[in-house]
Amino acid sequence: MKEGTGSAGTEEAVAAAPAAQGRHRVPAQPAASDADRRRDTGRDRLAGPEDDGSARGEHTHGEPALARPRHAVQRSSVRGQVLAALRTALVSGDLRPGEVYSAPVLAERFGVSATPVREAMQQLTQEGAVEVVPNRGFRVVERGAREIAELAEVRALIEVPVMLRLARTVPAERWAGLRPLAEATVRAASSGCRATYADADRAFHSAVLALAGNEQLVGIAEELHRRAQWPPLGGAPGGGSRAALIADAHEHTALLDALIAGDLDVVRALVGEHFNGAE
Repeated sequence: MKEGTGSAGTEEAVAAAPAAQGRHRVPAQPAASDADRRRDTGRDRLAGPEDDGSARGEHTHGEPALARPRHAVQRSSVRGQVLAALRTALVSGDLRPGEVYSAPVLAERFGVSATPVREAMQQLTQEGAVEVVPNRGFRVVERGAREIAELAEVRALIEVPVMLRLARTVPAERWAGLRPLAEATVRAASSGCRATYADADRAFHSAVLALAGNEQLVGIAEELHRRAQWPPLGGAPGGGSRAALIADAHEHTALLDALIAGDLDVVRALVGEHFNGAE
């Protein structure tokens, strides 16, 4: 896609072409989160004068192919939708650790200008998912098992005490209200799609923590959870298989059963086990 200034009808228009066939595909993006929508309000804009060249990639030769998504990005909240799609691609492995991707090529796949893609990539740079490669684009960060383990440890330090406190104070009927979310994680795991499971997994954990009534806690925990779901180089250790996802999902339903029953000993054991092998 040619970059530069242009009308809304050309720069931000929805691409109507059917899905392309290819080995690597950026999945159709899920709806942007409330936080992303708030962040995007008033920020989406037409492509304007170019940024500093070191923050964008223009040379596209030699980079891996990335097929067009099934559904092109819609006009509203473009940056948020692109960001959600890129996060999904990180979780699924469609954006591969160590590979460099340029904003113009990704923009062409989404049917938008390069501007919202660059903005979304800059957000992912702040989150530590990608790094800028001057005059080329953005490289997906290669992460090792140690970083994954460290993220799991930090999540446990934040979430476990809160869950144990909630187990002693939240009535059974409120825990029962989370049953649909727990069951949704099992269905998502059964699909074998890592990205689908990642969304359902975060939704369940966020709903549990929301019972504490602390929005800052939920936001920090969700960001850590999201980062923990990005696979390291070579794939997620023990967590990428369908069987591993199903086992992790069933820990959610078992935990919820114990919370409803008020069995604190079982809750304590299940919470510790869940975070030792945290997704």
